[in-house]
Amino acid sequence: MKERGHIEQLWREEKYHVLLHSQQSYQMIRNALKKNLSLHQVQQMIDDALLIEPSIGSVCNAFDHMWGYFKKCANEEERQQSKLLKADFINGKIDTQTLLGFLAELANKYDVQYLLQSRVLNTKRKR
Repeated sequence: MKERGHIEQLWREEKYHVLLHSQQSYQMIRNALKKNLSLHQVQQMIDDALLIEPSIGSVCNAFDHMWGYFKKCANEEERQQSKLLKADFINGKIDTQTLLGFLAELANKYDVQYLLQSRVLNTKRKR
């Protein structure tokens, strides 16, 4: 695989992880990917973004983006659970991992490969 292919694969695996930490970093990396960067440069930008402490807003934003994959296929119970979990997260009743676990369950149930390959939902996956 050429370096550009490795860069695209890395971004595919890490984009929602970056978004979870910082929308600003997500946008910066997206724009930077339009230029001719090395794999090392992209990895460094991702690593820097992952050092940013996620905020409630950044976690909710990433959750909403990933939830978009299930809007049409989720049943009513899953839609309600999504709203409840998000509200519970905002109110400090559950943590980020609980939200992500819900999305991981849906990704498995509906076989959403793009999300299943994302490191944010698969923390055991090695880089």
